[in-house]
Amino acid sequence: MIPSDLKYTKDHEWARQEDGKVRVGITDHAQKELGDVVFVELPEVGRAVKKGELVATVESVKAVGEVFAPVSGEIVEVNKTLESSPDLVNKDPYGEGWIFVIRPENPAELDELLDAEGYKALVGGEG
Repeated sequence: MIPSDLKYTKDHEWARQEDGKVRVGITDHAQKELGDVVFVELPEVGRAVKKGELVATVESVKAVGEVFAPVSGEIVEVNKTLESSPDLVNKDPYGEGWIFVIRPENPAELDELLDAEGYKALVGGEG
């Protein structure tokens, strides 16, 4: 299922607006493609990033997935729980498996992302 309250990138990240910040993770589709996640390389808090910049990596037993910034801004929080429990990305990609929080410098960039219907069309209707 693709949550309707999130925005999505063509690179399979999701973005949730929360009090002027944006929480980011990878979609259910992305975690299924990767398989069992064994390691997540988190970005540094305080790092300034540009939209589309490589920010984190998600490693599974069969592949390495790249996580890009959906908007430009500053990394203000990372999900340290993933250091000991990277499998949360598989178990709860839209909840406990989030990867980082960014404070956007231009919130209008969120409007450029896909809505749930657009993302569903991108992945061929699967959730």
